[in-house]
Amino acid sequence: MLTRDLEYDLPPALVATKAAEPRDAAKLMVVRRDADCSIEHRHVRDLATNIGESTGILQPGDLLVFNQSRVLPAFLEGVRMNTGGRVTGLYLESAQSTADHAVRWRVMLESRGKLQVGEHITLDDNASLELIEGEGGGQWIVALHANTDTFTVLNRVGQTPLPPYIQTARRKAAQAERTPEDQERYNTVYATDPGSVAAPTAGLHFTDELLASLDAVGIGRAFVTLHVGLGTFAPVRAERVEEHNIHSEWINVPAATIAELKATRDAAGRIIPVGTTTVRALESLPDNWRDAEHAAGYSTDTSLYITPPEDVNAGYPFRFTDALMTNFHLPRSTLLALVAALPSVGLARLKDAYRVAIENEYRFYSYGDAMIVL
Repeated sequence: MLTRDLEYDLPPALVATKAAEPRDAAKLMVVRRDADCSIEHRHVRDLATNIGESTGILQPGDLLVFNQSRVLPAFLEGVRMNTGGRVTGLYLESAQSTADHAVRWRVMLESRGKLQVGEHITLDDNASLELIEGEGGGQWIVALHANTDTFTVLNRVGQTPLPPYIQTARRKAAQAERTPEDQERYNTVYATDPGSVAAPTAGLHFTDELLASLDAVGIGRAFVTLHVGLGTFAPVRAERVEEHNIHSEWINVPAATIAELKATRDAAGRIIPVGTTTVRALESLPDNWRDAEHAAGYSTDTSLYITPPEDVNAGYPFRFTDALMTNFHLPRSTLLALVAALPSVGLARLKDAYRVAIENEYRFYSYGDAMIVL
């Protein structure tokens, strides 16, 4: 597939600069994979209504699976010690040096002047970064000089790593690029495992009340962790979608979730990931996931990259994705390619659904509305 096929035109006014309030008031496009690929316009709160009826979205025995990774305050601002120039950056992950056990970070940095190996960047009075090695594309390995651990430093000096398109849209609308509320709203209500630098956005629509309502009507709930990094949000720059290299990200599928997957499969229920990161975590399970050796859970680094096959009706051979709830994604993104890979969807039908969403003024991207493909 040519990467340019993942393009579509979006009116700038439909880029959401704020999340819906309350969370489950967001619109929900329901796409049914029937002969006509019929579309209904609902709201996320409707997930808990008419369970099992013809007008219902969910069915008894369905299992919703969520990514419980928590977004770190990973956006950094600092000052170059040698020039006084401003530096902005994004914390990506930590790595421990085998030689001196000093804390190493992988970061993306941006500065007007060329950054040099060996120079120092001040974050605040008690933390600075020393540039150790450039990795290209703005990425650096740096040494953290601080009197405390990584998470404490980030919570002290970091800010919410909102996507650049939200900042740009806010700036054009004369709004503050970041607000104190973003650190809560750019996280799900069930986020427990800190480690992401971008949100698993489909889960942003769930409230504690909606989750309780789903529990009350017998909809199952399970969790995975995929710490969202460059692998998820890096755009596809290769000429062909299949030629793109996706970065590795850490996943964990707990024992309780593997037990829920087994029970749901044995009862012929549907497994419904909430978000593309959840899909990638589940589909990264080994073929022998039912074996006793995985009963205690499964953790690994994954670079699973799902793209549409030639046979649209067959789709990608998903094992744990009977339906999918997701947001509306950026053009030329791996996320858009993944949704198009669903059986009986394909890129043409998906772009038709996006066209309908635009006509009906759905809000797009991280703080935008959602769709569920059944």
